[in-house]
Amino acid sequence: MSASAMHIEPFFDAATGTVSYVLADTVSGQAAVIDPVLDFDPKSGTLSSRSADQLIAYVRGQGWQLQWILETHAHADHLSAAQHIRHHLGGKVAIGAHIRGVQQVFSKIFHFESSFLPDGSQFDHLVEDDERLMLGQLELLAMHVPGHTPADMAYLVEDAVFVGDTLFMPDVGTARADFPGGDAATLYQSMQRILALPGQTRIFVCHDYPPAGRSPAWQTTVQAQREGNIHVRDGVSEADFVQMRTARDATLDMPTLLLPAVQVNVRAGKLPPAQDDGRTCVQLPINAFVKNVPVPDGVWQ
Repeated sequence: MSASAMHIEPFFDAATGTVSYVLADTVSGQAAVIDPVLDFDPKSGTLSSRSADQLIAYVRGQGWQLQWILETHAHADHLSAAQHIRHHLGGKVAIGAHIRGVQQVFSKIFHFESSFLPDGSQFDHLVEDDERLMLGQLELLAMHVPGHTPADMAYLVEDAVFVGDTLFMPDVGTARADFPGGDAATLYQSMQRILALPGQTRIFVCHDYPPAGRSPAWQTTVQAQREGNIHVRDGVSEADFVQMRTARDATLDMPTLLLPAVQVNVRAGKLPPAQDDGRTCVQLPINAFVKNVPVPDGVWQ
């Protein structure tokens, strides 16, 4: 199949630093959306679909049929627009099969309703490591790349790989590994799997937090990462990376949208069940993500 039949269209959401993608086989007219964003204002609790509607309009404008909505993992920095997009365009929502372990952890933290099953059934398809997904004539190879979370997947198609939150642009480095189930050594090993691909392989990242003076970017190469990634370039050992990543993670604040995002994203982009009055709420568990910080005396009723 000619590589020119593959089309990749990025959409950058400045509010969350997220890059979503439309991937298409232009011969068959089949398309996939990767890591779509649902807009959420944490100050007002306002939920809207401005970002996702841009992807919907683009797919419709091209006359393509949506086949897949692919999540690289359960994001902590934005809410997934998977269900909104599926409602308007169809397609199957897919995520790595290890999402079941992530669901087990967070369903306990947030005390999900008893009817919630941490079995991945909220998604249309659970992707296994080395599974091959078809998009028209394009073949996508799913790569399990845990470390940032236990369920991260990368998707390799021809000379392009969508790496989610494993690698960032070379001057930004790598993803954090301090979320529940994350592990810096595992992340290092996963990145080595990606960096073992041919040097000319194009890497499409899921986030960019550009240093001052640089515009947002999202495409690099395996060779550029191996030569210049500030965290994991050639010559950086696993021990050195783990030491750096652990120390750096200890200085990072939790993502602004972590609490609402996780509650929605482990449900495949569905909101929690509505309350008796029809209103939907997300929870704010007290001190759930910190250690050795006691709740102030006298605040319990």
